Amino acid sequence: MSPFRSGFVAIVGRPNVGKSTLLNTIVGQKVTIVSDKPQTTRNRIQCVWTTEDSQVVFLDTPGFHRPQDLLGEAMVEAALEALEEVDAVLFVVDGPAGPGRGDKIVAETLAKVSTPVLLVVNKLDAAPRRKAEVIERFRELGTFSATYGISGLTGEGVPELCEAIRACLPEGPKYYPDDWVSDHPERFVAAELIREKLLMLTRDEVPYSIAVNVERMERDEERDLVRIEATIYVERESQKGIVIGKNGALLREAGTLARRDIERLLGSPVFLKLWVKARPGWRDKESALRDFGYR
Repeated sequence: MSPFRSGFVAIVGRPNVGKSTLLNTIVGQKVTIVSDKPQTTRNRIQCVWTTEDSQVVFLDTPGFHRPQDLLGEAMVEAALEALEEVDAVLFVVDGPAGPGRGDKIVAETLAKVSTPVLLVVNKLDAAPRRKAEVIERFRELGTFSATYGISGLTGEGVPELCEAIRACLPEGPKYYPDDWVSDHPERFVAAELIREKLLMLTRDEVPYSIAVNVERMERDEERDLVRIEATIYVERESQKGIVIGKNGALLREAGTLARRDIERLLGSPVFLKLWVKARPGWRDKESALRDFGYR
């Protein structure tokens, strides 16, 4: 029996190259997207694909561009860091359209990372007689670990691509339940962003005692925002006061910083409400580890 493999795969490419169609074909159903606005976060969990012997968490990274200012440079650097942390990168291109300026920018960026990059030439169903020629034109953009010609629409070449993706993954656990496809992972990322700010603002043993559980995450259509309610857990009652801070200052700061990141993640305004509770010794309790998504 083959070992279970799991990991993270980034999908990059300019707009309208068929990334969503490819994901829908791989997952076998339409992937629910919270927002289709451009994302400016480090990475975004787009969907989770689970089979009997593997689980792939697909990440949609920020768009690459030639930076014109310090903010642009910071965004590109953040994207590069995200690409270094995944197990593989799918560089998806529009075959019939041919290499464009946007493709060249992405290729130049990918040349700077050590992560395996699979070139995925998509939409070949629209160029049935020129497949080899189309693929070769994109190969000239850079050096890639492997190249696959596919059609995300018809499924041609997708099984071979999926096998290549699995081969890039290390042996590992199942991060998410089988039925998780899209919005649950975003809930998980929102919790991690809250925890990240608390790690930055607290010190000594407190950061290691913090867990965050998002209790509620739903869109308020009337006000056009996402409402999120989350509980921050610590191990001792005395740590609650530290996390809350004097007159609630630390918790407010953490909430403000996290809310900004979550808004970039979701592409929508966010109303964030936080509570702090003590759950004694949660790090040594299997039930707590499962509740917080560590099992």
